[in-house]
Amino acid sequence: MVKRRSDAVWQGNLKDGKGSIKLGSGAFKGDYSFISRFKDGSSTNPEELIGAAHAGCFSMALAHSIAEEGFEAEEVKTEAVVHLEKMEDGFSITRIELKNDSKVPNIEEDTFLELAHTAKKNCPVSKALAAVDIELDAKLIH
Repeated sequence: MVKRRSDAVWQGNLKDGKGSIKLGSGAFKGDYSFISRFKDGSSTNPEELIGAAHAGCFSMALAHSIAEEGFEAEEVKTEAVVHLEKMEDGFSITRIELKNDSKVPNIEEDTFLELAHTAKKNCPVSKALAAVDIELDAKLIH
């Protein structure tokens, strides 16, 4: 079993406090705040990190599925847009949009789209986020 660790520290109250997030690998360390999470600040936020994880996981899963079918992807590029909305009981992640552009020579579009939808369903991050509506817009670039 593989274990991954990350750390977060928060100091102060919600609106005036500040925090930092560090990936266990050391590949990223950044600040976050109320403004960067709920408004338009320049620091990171948990939803942005979830989006990065989801985009990366989906891209790897799709590239693997493509290879398993005997094709080789030149590029699998995915953007994840995470929607954080104020609800009656507080804030919730209500939707994630995966926007994918993939360059895969010699693959039929129907085959590519089937593989993309399977990758969305089966990537570990999608499974972890199953309570959220996950939309996929996958495009085959020639």
